[in-house]
Formats: sequence, structure tokens, C-alpha cells
Amino acid sequence: MELSELKARWNEVLDELEATDRIAWLAFFDARLADLTDDVLTLDFSDATKFQDGHDLKKTLPESSYKSLTAAIQKIVGVTLELKFYSKN
Repeated sequence: MELSELKARWNEVLDELEATDRIAWLAFFDARLADLTDDVLTLDFSDATKFQDGHDLKKTLPESSYKSLTAAIQKIVGVTLELKFYSKN
């Protein structure tokens, strides 16, 4: 799968995530899809207007939130991806 293909269906992924895990949806709603290489999706959370010093989302969310996102991706686009996070930190 190419990054552009996932971006084209990202709203569907988010809709599925909202229906199954609203907390995860809130956390990942503002993520930008930065890269997709070798089934590793990099989500970018660096947004100077919201988190001027960056943040470490991975330490904040429960593992179930990541599983909910990967399950939504699997359901909508049919691929299993590993998640990687980028922020200023």
C-alpha cells in the first residue's frame, strides 16, 4: 500500500475508529500521515499551534488505543501496519 492510498481513505479509518474507540479517535484525529514504508506508518503530531514543545503520545495512551487504530486500518484498507510516532520531542 502507498501512503497516498491510505491518505485517501484516512477519513474512513477515522470514522471506524470513532465508532469503536472514541478516546483513540480523539488522540489520533489530528495526526498527520507522514510516511508509510515497509508496513510501518509514521504519524506526525508536531503542530506548533497546539504543542509548541512537542509531546510524547506513546507514553500517554494505553496500548488498547494503538490496537484500536491498527484494527480500524486493517478493517478499512485490509493491511496490518505497525505504528511509529514523530513529534518534536
